[in-house]
Amino acid sequence: MTKRDYYEILGVSKNASADEIKKTYKKLALKHHPDKGGDAEKFKEISEAYAVLSDENKRSNYDQFGHAGFDQRFSQEDIFRGADFESVFDEIFGNAGFGNSMFDMFFGSQRRRGREERGRDLSYEIELSFEDAVFGTKKEIMIPITEACKKCNGSGAENDDVENCKECSGTGQVRKTRRTVFGVFSSITACDNCEGNGRVIKTKCRECKGAGLVSDMKKIKVDIPAGVDNGNQIRLNGKGDVNRNGKNPGDLYIIVRVKKHNLFRRDGYDIHLEVPVSFYLAAAGGELEIPTLNGKAKLKVPSGTKSGTMFRLEGKGIKYVDDDGFGDEYIKAVIEVPKKLDNKQKNLLKEFDESLKKKRFGIF
Repeated sequence: MTKRDYYEILGVSKNASADEIKKTYKKLALKHHPDKGGDAEKFKEISEAYAVLSDENKRSNYDQFGHAGFDQRFSQEDIFRGADFESVFDEIFGNAGFGNSMFDMFFGSQRRRGREERGRDLSYEIELSFEDAVFGTKKEIMIPITEACKKCNGSGAENDDVENCKECSGTGQVRKTRRTVFGVFSSITACDNCEGNGRVIKTKCRECKGAGLVSDMKKIKVDIPAGVDNGNQIRLNGKGDVNRNGKNPGDLYIIVRVKKHNLFRRDGYDIHLEVPVSFYLAAAGGELEIPTLNGKAKLKVPSGTKSGTMFRLEGKGIKYVDDDGFGDEYIKAVIEVPKKLDNKQKNLLKEFDESLKKKRFGIF
């Protein structure tokens, strides 16, 4: 089923500011929240739109690739991960716990628990040359990462000296109830005593001091696909930090930054190039050798070409990231007018101009 446009769902323009998007979502959330008698599917639809458009990176990817390309890069859980629902619902519902139940509503309690146990996502900006972005490459990067302590295998306890938490009976969760103007609402939160682990350490590991985690620098190999552009993200599954139990690592997002080229200017998958054309060639016509991404090419310049004329070389642009197709190369002709002429050249041009005048006025 084809998805509706996120901007259309929220009823905002593609130039809408972050404040405008949040303000609009608050109004729609108040109207469609299931606990207020609204439709759950409608609420999920507007919440998904808000989760994407309120995040600068997700919105940029959506604007560039549309639904089809965006859905290839982000799963449903990726879309909602990191979205600030709690502050929105605190403002409109008075901290009644709506934001905490968001993942339960969309994915079920088991999915939500899995999400909470997932490690932190990391991001790394990588600078590429124009050529590396166009043709693809392989890179090695060093990133600071949190891993499970090898001595205690992430438990934080010396010789596994732990016991079940008495506050939550080992479940890691406690139920809290809030009374608001809309009624009494219950929410399940992590136990403060054991920080959601369900266990309490009796003797701390000497290596990690009971944290169960250690920080280190790790070498990561990154495959850069051909055609990536400035601002694109490459997701490496499971290359982020581990969770507090030393398991289920998050993802690593490689954010691409591309240097400018001294000749070519990129526009999506097309490239643009300004080429100087001599006065003679523009007037008489002929062939001109021009640079492309893959060597030289011949361009036919018709007689009478004016400065600013655009030529297109089909398929001479950049390869599509998710397709076998290529963009085009656009060449803008810039006619060179001689600035320094000797007397002989001036006389020849004068004679040439006089001949044009005679033709112009029909003398012969």
